[in-house]
Amino acid sequence: QVQLEESGGGLVQAGDSLTLSCAASGSTVTTVMGWFRQAPGKERVFVAAISPNGGATSYAASVKGRFTISRDNAKKTIFLQMNALRPEDTAVYLCARNPRTYWSPSRATDDAHYDYWGQGTQVTVSS
Repeated sequence: QVQLEESGGGLVQAGDSLTLSCAASGSTVTTVMGWFRQAPGKERVFVAAISPNGGATSYAASVKGRFTISRDNAKKTIFLQMNALRPEDTAVYLCARNPRTYWSPSRATDDAHYDYWGQGTQVTVSS
């Protein structure tokens, strides 16, 4: 059983920055991890993913160049640094675990390949 707990969300203004954290527990295996987001009335969408050793990453086109995913495997924590936030970034941000221990870009961006999810943290960006 894996538990994921997100933190760091909040209310910010357009152009501001936020860093989200996701603390994992319950597993000793290092795997692919990802961030997704879900805006009100919309489907959950991929934001970013990172390989087990942090050497490879993937981003949605809408956040590329503004968001950075990283991880600290010793602390079992992944991060999402979000810069130049826009009102359209407003959503619940969810951390998720992909059970794969190898990097596969196609599988890293598809939420069907993730098996454990956090409860999410709300990010609201005002204009």
